[in-house]
Amino acid sequence: MREVFQQELQDVQERLTEIAGLVESAITRATEAFSESDVALAEEVIADDAKIDAAASALDEVAIDILARQAPVARDLRVVVTALRVSSSLERMGDMAEHIAQLARQRFPEKVVPKGLRGTFKEMGKHDVAMSQKLTRLLATEDIALAAEIRDEDDAVDELHASVFDFVLGEAWKGGPVDTVDATLASRYHERFADHAVSIAKKVEYLATGDWAGAANVTTSPA
Repeated sequence: MREVFQQELQDVQERLTEIAGLVESAITRATEAFSESDVALAEEVIADDAKIDAAASALDEVAIDILARQAPVARDLRVVVTALRVSSSLERMGDMAEHIAQLARQRFPEKVVPKGLRGTFKEMGKHDVAMSQKLTRLLATEDIALAAEIRDEDDAVDELHASVFDFVLGEAWKGGPVDTVDATLASRYHERFADHAVSIAKKVEYLATGDWAGAANVTTSPA
């Protein structure tokens, strides 16, 4: 029975890694669609978000079933509870990627943001994609060195996010109301994607070390 239980826990962790891979694919395609005004790619991301939602819901059902049948304790309990919390954050990351793709679709054939901000958003997109790649590896390996790298990427995204607001509030900004809304929303979606990645990294650190205080220096803004 113990061997079966451990197989179930392994299945939970593998499912998390699979969902993270779906999110990684979503944000990679979403940022490309956003940057290149690729409506077909944007449509793919929007359609595929249902796969992330379904995978997260299925994982939650498995985790709840394990809690009900096995009454896990110690690290085993942390694995199951962490899985429930991480799946929720992954689902939200998928939503952020979908929102970025929706902006690309809505503004097609035009680009979402004016030329002066395109370089900034390209950089934000690169950081989000890098974070998603590291997050997939972190969930697969529990290599907590990756958590520190994810936090560094998040710091860069936060700086770029702040620079977007400085730009649109500055005297040199010539965009209209729609441009302003699009830029601020897009920046927020990129920043929230990064925040959820950091939140997951914090939980994996706790799972790996059992030390919540050590992971608690990770801060995120409200959803």
